[in-house]
Amino acid sequence: MTVVEIEEPAARSRLCEIVLADLPDWFGFEEVNAAYVRDVAELPTFGVDDDAFLSLKLHYPRAAEVYVIGVRRARHRQGLGRALVAVADDYLRARQVEYLQVKTLGPSYADEGYERTRRFYEACGFVPLEEIHGLWDTDNPCLLMVKRL
Repeated sequence: MTVVEIEEPAARSRLCEIVLADLPDWFGFEEVNAAYVRDVAELPTFGVDDDAFLSLKLHYPRAAEVYVIGVRRARHRQGLGRALVAVADDYLRARQVEYLQVKTLGPSYADEGYERTRRFYEACGFVPLEEIHGLWDTDNPCLLMVKRL
């Protein structure tokens, strides 16, 4: 498996669209997916074939965010997500970024899929910082997770 930085904006959007379409349990809102597809065209994005991708937002010189990450269902639990996070960590460290955050569905909303997502992020070194109610909407608590690079 080889993780590559995707240079072409249209290729970033295409990969995002392909992968998110395969993950309706996590990305089941058409308008949200359309925003991801549009936004990743302008963001640093890394991919593994047509199977997985990760896009970053650089908020401040010392802080960034995993804006969106997706791995096609058939490739879950094969190390693609961890490999993408590791490459993103290296990319950010090379730019003197010190902190990386990610937002996911909080634990007060019981969901087995998102429980696995939170465990994945913890295995990648993220720690839960705060569950925020009302950031997305009242039915979707946002868990902010961070790690020091």
